[in-house]
Amino acid sequence: MLNYLSEIFKRKDLLIYLVKSGLKAENRNSYLGYFWWLLDPLLNVAVYYFLVVVLIGRGGPGYPVFLVIGLVVWRWINTTINSSAKSITKYSSIINQVYLPKAIFPLALSLTQLFNFCFGLIVIGIFLGAFGYIPGWQVILLPIVIFITLLFLIALSLCVSYITVFVRDIDNVLSHILRIFFYASPIIWEGSRLANSPLPDQFMILLDWNPVAILLDAYRAILMEHHTPQFLGLGVLAVISIIVICLMLYHFYKNEHKIIKVL
Repeated sequence: MLNYLSEIFKRKDLLIYLVKSGLKAENRNSYLGYFWWLLDPLLNVAVYYFLVVVLIGRGGPGYPVFLVIGLVVWRWINTTINSSAKSITKYSSIINQVYLPKAIFPLALSLTQLFNFCFGLIVIGIFLGAFGYIPGWQVILLPIVIFITLLFLIALSLCVSYITVFVRDIDNVLSHILRIFFYASPIIWEGSRLANSPLPDQFMILLDWNPVAILLDAYRAILMEHHTPQFLGLGVLAVISIIVICLMLYHFYKNEHKIIKVL
C-alpha cells in the first residue's frame, strides 16, 4: 500500500500534466474558450431563477445568491462524479502499454474540477457584491469546507471509476442517481426540509444527513448568513471520505492486474 502511494507521488508530473490537459480539453473547440467557466454557472442561475421566481413565484430577495451558491457547488459535484466514471476507461490505450497507478486518473480529474470550481467562486463573489452580501470573519473557514468537499469528491471519484471498469452500465445509472440528489438537496429550494413533505420522519432524517445538503449549508452559512458551519456533519463527512479513500486506494493496489485485464 505504501509502495502504491509512493508510486503515485513519483508520478506527480503526470498528475500535473493530466490536470493541465483536462483543463485545456474541456473548452478546446469552443469559440468562447475558458470564458465558459464563468458563463455556464451564470446561465444556470438565469434558467432556474426564471423557473422558480418568474414561473412558480417563489424565492425572496436573497434568493439569487442562495441559488448561485447551490448551483455552483452542485456543478462541481455533478461534473466530477459524472466525469470520473470514464476517467480510467478513456485512457485504456495508454494503460495497456505503460504501467501507471490507475488511481492517478480519478485523482487528476478531481483536481481538474477543483480549478473549474474556483472560477465558479468568482461568479459567487459577483452575486454577493451585487446583492449587498459581505461575508464576515467566517470566510476564513471557506478553505476548510472546500477541502472537505474535495475529499468527498475524491472518495466518490475513486469508487465510481473503479466500479465502472468492471460494470460499464454504472455510467448510465449515474445521471439518474445524481438527479435524485439534485432534487433531494437544497439547491433550488430553500430550507433544510422539503416544505409540507408527506415523507415519514425516517426519510426526512436521511435528507438531513444528505452529504450534498451538509456541504451546501456550510457554504451558505459562511458566505450569506455570517454563521460558522455545522462542523459535526462536516467532520463526519470528512472522516468517512478519508476512510473510503484509503479503502479504495487499497483496492486499486490489490487489483491493478484485474483492471488491466478488463481494459
